[in-house]
Amino acid sequence: MIEKMKMVHVVTSASGKEAMLKGLRDIGVMHLAEKQSADREVTERFQTMSRTATTLKEYAEPKQRGSSEILSEEEFNKMYSGVLDALEKKSVLTQEISSASAEIDRISDWGDFSPAELAELRNEGFDFHFYRMGEKEFQAAAADENVRVIKLSPIDKQVAVAVLGTLPPEIQATEFMLPERGISDLKHDIELSREGIQECDETLKAASIYDESFKAEMRKVQNELNFSEAEATTDGDEDFVWISGYIPEADIEVFKAKAAETGCAWAVEDVADDDDKIPTKVRYNKVSKLIQPVFDILGIMPGYREQDISLWFFLFFILFFAMIIGDGAYGVLILIGTIAINVVQKKVTNVTFLLYVLSIATIIWGAVTGTWFGMESAMEVPLLKKLVIPSIATYPEYFGKTSTDAQNMIMRFSFSIGAIQMALGAILSIKKKIPEKDLSWVADVGWAIAIIAMYLLSLNLVTHDPVPLMPVFVLIGVAFLIVVLFGGMSPDKTFGQGLKSGLADSFTVFLNTISCFGNVMSYIRLFAVGMAGVAISQSFNGIAAGMHGPLMIAGVIVVLIGHALNIVMCFLSVVVHGVRLNVLEFSGQAGIEWTGVPYEPFKELNE
Repeated sequence: MIEKMKMVHVVTSASGKEAMLKGLRDIGVMHLAEKQSADREVTERFQTMSRTATTLKEYAEPKQRGSSEILSEEEFNKMYSGVLDALEKKSVLTQEISSASAEIDRISDWGDFSPAELAELRNEGFDFHFYRMGEKEFQAAAADENVRVIKLSPIDKQVAVAVLGTLPPEIQATEFMLPERGISDLKHDIELSREGIQECDETLKAASIYDESFKAEMRKVQNELNFSEAEATTDGDEDFVWISGYIPEADIEVFKAKAAETGCAWAVEDVADDDDKIPTKVRYNKVSKLIQPVFDILGIMPGYREQDISLWFFLFFILFFAMIIGDGAYGVLILIGTIAINVVQKKVTNVTFLLYVLSIATIIWGAVTGTWFGMESAMEVPLLKKLVIPSIATYPEYFGKTSTDAQNMIMRFSFSIGAIQMALGAILSIKKKIPEKDLSWVADVGWAIAIIAMYLLSLNLVTHDPVPLMPVFVLIGVAFLIVVLFGGMSPDKTFGQGLKSGLADSFTVFLNTISCFGNVMSYIRLFAVGMAGVAISQSFNGIAAGMHGPLMIAGVIVVLIGHALNIVMCFLSVVVHGVRLNVLEFSGQAGIEWTGVPYEPFKELNE
């Protein structure tokens, strides 16, 4: 359920600003409206600490990370200062190595010489310059009695020369700019820099064990950042300051008590109808809460004025996951992995609970279809064979069925799921609109009729069920007419205005009707992706089965790698296909656009 929000305005004296903000932070229920940026110094400090903590993770040994106790503030500051110095020094040394290496590359063709000796010769009046030139240019320089030139070893198929003084401008040549240090000195510098980097790395490795200390200090800085944002968000004059925000209706009494305690004046009002920045706070029940990790990963949130479909999303997601993974043995592996995670974490989180449910659902689907690592031999096990529903069996021959019959049945099941889910979306939209006196709910009735018609049409075209087409097309026509007549209705329009708007969108409705057929048909992906997973399993099993004798080990490796890749691809398919059916087809029919602003109250972070 999406909690109802109230707009709250709080006013206090200028001197009571800090007390007001601390009071709001203590109760932690106000989502600040028009939040402003925090103080730049605090922001930069938080960003620097966050980057540093992330960098240190690269130096941490898996067994050591987080093994240290949390440091005191003084100890942390000393350690943190050393880390920043080490990172800065390492950056400087790395740049010096890069510059020295580039300089070595530039001068290496000229050999290892001492620039200091050349400088001494220049001080004694021997101003040598070095050039590269073609043979023709060298002959011209050698023939010029005013040019004193010494031929050196060739470089890159060009003549290298040393000239006392400079060449005349008419002789084309590329002058070699003398370095400040020779190759030997540069290599020595690089070695010293590498030693310095190694010392820095030791410092960073020593600091990497203080992961928990960094988390604790970052929470402090995050709290400073949040408080700074709240300070910047307040408005006022010389006498008074005020701030506005959203508070869940259920928490209004808590807010009032704190306002009275801090001596603040306040006003509470309903949120404006045109306010599109109202945050969404979803109150999950014990079941729907399990889908929250999926919402967090996808970064989706229903809008404040949209419906909470988390329970339906969760139930259909379980079914989609099971059908797409499709293999009971894979479900067992997921279950074992979940148990291992649970043992390590020593508690059941929403994520592990969700994985338990998904793995068990996958095992059940694999059992009723008879799919265990894609092995046909699994049907020779009496217990596994008894669990199978013959009409949807992966190996129907063991039950006197044909593969065509079984595949058609699963496709019917997929289309049925699609029709049920999309029709449910239309019903949820109707349920929402009727209390709002939005007459466009009649158009949703039309869409529900269209969905049923498209479902019947899909059965006729794909599985060749004997569905009479004339009644189907009549239903489609009736649905189209209802949607055109009532699709433009809304509470702020008269019936005539709504009718005019709907008629104007008739071509769009026509396209959406065609799209409705595509949406119902798209649920066949549940069948197709599941069958693809089985086919991949069978392929790897077949490859391994052909390896005998010494190749048995290679066969085992092929099976392990093949099934591991298949599991990964199945998980990707869940994201691509299973989530899509919920987020697009179902949500679109229910009028959910996932435009919500997450409810982020101003509060102090403790963990």
